[in-house]
Amino acid sequence: MNPKFSIVIPCFNEEEAIPIFYEEACKVIKIMKLDSYEFIFVDDGSSDNSLNVLHNLLKKDNNVHFVSFSRNFGKEAALYAGLKKARGKFIAVMDVDLQDPPSLLPQMIKSIEEEGFDCAATRRVTRKNEPPVRSFFARKFYKIMGMLSNVPVVDGARDFRVMTEQYKNAVLSLCEKNRFTKGIFPWVGFKTKWFEYENVERVAGKTKWSFWKLFIYSIDGIIGFSTKPLAFSAIAGITGIILSLAFIIFIIIRKLVSGDPVQGWASLVCIILFVSGVQLFTIGIVGLYIAKIYTEVKQRPIFIIKEER
Repeated sequence: MNPKFSIVIPCFNEEEAIPIFYEEACKVIKIMKLDSYEFIFVDDGSSDNSLNVLHNLLKKDNNVHFVSFSRNFGKEAALYAGLKKARGKFIAVMDVDLQDPPSLLPQMIKSIEEEGFDCAATRRVTRKNEPPVRSFFARKFYKIMGMLSNVPVVDGARDFRVMTEQYKNAVLSLCEKNRFTKGIFPWVGFKTKWFEYENVERVAGKTKWSFWKLFIYSIDGIIGFSTKPLAFSAIAGITGIILSLAFIIFIIIRKLVSGDPVQGWASLVCIILFVSGVQLFTIGIVGLYIAKIYTEVKQRPIFIIKEER
């Protein structure tokens, strides 16, 4: 018999946070009086003691299951693996560091069971205790994503959400290798209710998301759900041609008027640098799209399982 509720928890080097999360989640489940549920931890190739901690949890609770990867494949792969393994009527996706408050789960499930929603999603309304530079670029990312993307991406949206089995199957039907869940979730549609909460600090450990990783992740999101950068590159190329022609006309007129053949090398260098910059920029954008195609056509698996319980 399939459980009523599944909780998918991606983990990477979270040996300290896993037991704390488990205890807090169990308290909420007890309040919810669920008679059948399962925890699905996905060990994303951790190099610490996370897998041993999961083995210990498994020994004392039959509701605990896990998938362990052969190496680190990234959070997107971990989410995909966890959703594939989940058997519940309702499925929650949460971070193990408790930045996603388990206390919201009862309200989220209620919105699906009683209000007719297919998904209950969350968004952060504040970014207190987060580095100012990171907060600034995060806000800019959501703004840019909103302008460029073909799907609505809510500012501050988290992966933390509860969904129906139908919604889960729709997400899994998108089997691309370059996954961007924040775009996939709204792309599949369905009726979603949003819950807002303030930023919560990690209970243990350190974040695995550096500024550079978040930057690359944002680029993947924009490219994965929009072709507008290609249009912008074409516009930039046309703009560069027009400006270059204008500079050439200016130089010719100035030479005819002043008659000085020596002057003008600075303008020529500026034109060359500008046009070269536009070319490199547009080639770079096209290259990113080609790289995504290259990754997809190789048909490599999204993840490789080393151990599963």
